[in-house]
Amino acid sequence: MNQKSSSPITRRDFFKNCAYHASSIIIFNQFTHHELFAQETTMTHSNHELDFTNNLKSLDLSPAKWIWYPSRRTLQNSFFLFRKEITLSEVPIQATGWIVADSRYLLAINGKRMQWGPAPCDPRWVEADPLDLSQQLKQGKNIIGAQVLFYGQGDGTWPIGKPGFIFLLDIEFANGQKQQIISDSSWQVQLARSWQPGHYKRWYVRALQEEFDARVYPYGWTEPDFITNEDWLPAMVLDCPADRPSLGANYSEYLFDISGDRNNTAIRPRSVPFMKEIMVPAVKLAESMWIKWIRPATEYFEFVTPNAFEVDRTPAATEVNSNTWEIQMEASQAAALTFEFKEQIVGWPYFTIDAPGGTIVELMIQEAHEVGGPALLNTHHHSWARFICKPGVNHFETFDFESLRWLQLHIHNAKGKVTVSQVGLRRRIFPWPNPVQISCADPTLQKLLNAAINTLNNSAQETIVDGMGRERQQYSGDCGHQLHAIWNTYGEFRQPARFLNTFSQGLTQDGYFLDCWPAYDRLARLMERQLQLTPWGPLLDHSVGFNFDCYYHYLYTGDLTALKEVFPRLIRFFQYLQKIRQENGLLPVENIGIPAVWIDHAAYQKTRHKQCAFNLYAAAMVMHAFAPLCEAFGETLWKKKALNFGQELLQAIQKAFWSNELGIYINNLPWYAEEHAPRMCDRSLATAILFDQCPQNQMKASLEVLANCPPEMGLSYPANANWRLWALAKGQRIDVVLNEFRTRWNAMQSVHLNNTLQEDWEARPDSGSQWSHCPVVPLYVFYMNIIGLMPKTPGFQTYQLWPQLGDLKEINAIAHTVRGPIVFQSKGLPGNRKIMIETPQNTIGELILSDKEEVKLTLSGKSTLPGTKVYQLMGGQKFKLDLKFT
Repeated sequence: MNQKSSSPITRRDFFKNCAYHASSIIIFNQFTHHELFAQETTMTHSNHELDFTNNLKSLDLSPAKWIWYPSRRTLQNSFFLFRKEITLSEVPIQATGWIVADSRYLLAINGKRMQWGPAPCDPRWVEADPLDLSQQLKQGKNIIGAQVLFYGQGDGTWPIGKPGFIFLLDIEFANGQKQQIISDSSWQVQLARSWQPGHYKRWYVRALQEEFDARVYPYGWTEPDFITNEDWLPAMVLDCPADRPSLGANYSEYLFDISGDRNNTAIRPRSVPFMKEIMVPAVKLAESMWIKWIRPATEYFEFVTPNAFEVDRTPAATEVNSNTWEIQMEASQAAALTFEFKEQIVGWPYFTIDAPGGTIVELMIQEAHEVGGPALLNTHHHSWARFICKPGVNHFETFDFESLRWLQLHIHNAKGKVTVSQVGLRRRIFPWPNPVQISCADPTLQKLLNAAINTLNNSAQETIVDGMGRERQQYSGDCGHQLHAIWNTYGEFRQPARFLNTFSQGLTQDGYFLDCWPAYDRLARLMERQLQLTPWGPLLDHSVGFNFDCYYHYLYTGDLTALKEVFPRLIRFFQYLQKIRQENGLLPVENIGIPAVWIDHAAYQKTRHKQCAFNLYAAAMVMHAFAPLCEAFGETLWKKKALNFGQELLQAIQKAFWSNELGIYINNLPWYAEEHAPRMCDRSLATAILFDQCPQNQMKASLEVLANCPPEMGLSYPANANWRLWALAKGQRIDVVLNEFRTRWNAMQSVHLNNTLQEDWEARPDSGSQWSHCPVVPLYVFYMNIIGLMPKTPGFQTYQLWPQLGDLKEINAIAHTVRGPIVFQSKGLPGNRKIMIETPQNTIGELILSDKEEVKLTLSGKSTLPGTKVYQLMGGQKFKLDLKFT
């Protein structure tokens, strides 16, 4: 973005458009994420409603300055404490502003925790967090404190960047006077050696391996009566404009030697609300035991040395009350206490410990654990943090958030009595605009719906990720399907809009998208692919899927503004596909250089078997997602090119993979003479059914194979299982869909143990398995295929309702559309079923029922679905129907 041509948004304009509201959260009396004097309070928080056009404007934080610790380099995983003392003549009536830090900050006012941020973003287009401190500042002396971490090394939530901190606060008083607080050299900053600067990275896509020493932490530093010493230095002002991120500063980034082009960067206002925070205590102490170290414990946690310890499973802890436990320690002993939560959740683990100074505690987390299994929970990608106690009572909380159901405290280097209490997690959840309103009388299906809802709470926050336990990375493709659940279940449209914009910013110079962005993984893979060190290049099928994400957002919301930046990038990707198409008219899946084609890891025996599915997917995308978007943006030439490309691609696919004999797509048909046995996949067959890609619409054989799952058909993993279920529903085989949920999905251990949906059909406890992934298929299939709700025209002006209720006796659901809620209720079984539908104003619905039904509704044209009729549902009305065949 050129600085002169950018359209700056003022703070006043932003706050005028923001709807600040009170959100109930937990804060600390004595600030620091390690101090747990928790109390529940209500504070004004910066959650807001935003016009998506704000995302396209530059935010100028002048006269604030980018500041940092006086230095010439910053080591990875270093923490800094920024402190500003201000004096107010009276209590303000308003105090609003902005804050940004690279990489993460924790803000406190007068010792109370305020907010944690910023949201994961592309370092070129960082989002500033709004501030509303109107209820927090008092007359007299006030302290503003920001604890800032610079990752330095790549993380699933942070691809790359340069350190910096900027703060701007406009204060207004009842008498009309104003005061402005800005970050500049008057701020004090301390290098927080309570965390060792330059500490090693946790693992590939987790930057911070936290190690905190309470003995050297300046407790009370955000309190007004704290006295600073010589370790507090005047902040260094960075040479970086206040309307550009710190990426453009002249400060040396010594790890990667990067510099940002200021003309192609901007600061933008935060585009989603802050997460809601809820304190969740552990349910119980599940087990405790003694650990005898043969090798040093520090060495084990650094290198995972085998045979480093022996286990004595005699209980080490004695319960004092429901949330307090005592351990009598000897200097040579170590104790491990394993705590269990009701379900898997995401947030910041915390605990209180009363122990001698120098006592060391490793806090380990795990998504799934079997009591009596591994003694130490260091079994999940090195997921541990270390805390060293000061004498007496210590309140610890991790700085970064985790995903877990099990929390373990490994306590050592102590002699005498140690008391552990208040073990829990500060849960973070997106503040959804509407409550979940979906239920059915089938307990198995209801359990799946509950697990899907909890999973969505874990995976859809500032970014929409695959799982918070392993990567925390935002993907399209299989992860993008979560958008259907977000739109229907919650009526949330800001979060998907942010997903589209932030993901699209990962467009490469070659024209394909980094399939997880903003995240570190694919940046590293670019280097690795050059040296042929990994099969994991940027996934082209996720770039294809992203086009569908964009089109569905337009279809659900009618909003093109959120796609203004995105759409030109979609054109770039279409041009890339044109460029790589082979002479035989097909898109390749092998030997394509840096990127790769994944489609799914479970359904294919060989990479070349993916070519049929990938090409069908791409053909469907250009014709049914990209072309309609071209039309919406008035790009008729690109629409024509897309439709021609799709038709040519489909003809090449049919020529190469369609079996006239079997009436079905065969993945290995070009190599059948070599392989001797046919291979199919659910993805190819489902895509062909959904987008009418079978010659002469011959989908009967495909539907039969999808229903019966013969061994020669590869079956997708859970997050891609929706394709098969969508196709079965289109083929009116809802009986198979319901059976899948009651058998294959209900067999997931995570559903019954963690109230979540796991990554793979099988998951092992005490491993790296993701027990809370992103396959919220039961939730959106319930809306899209069982209730049968889909928009027909952008913004839900017209929509389709095709209920296929099977043997479900009772359903109650509300879909929150952009035009208002659609209420659906059903009671009874086929032969005696009553349904009730309430429609929002200014909409026209099409209700699809069996042509045998006799209902007093107006017909709405001729149905294209065999055995059905279409009826009109006018907006703003309630319909009650008695059905015999639906």
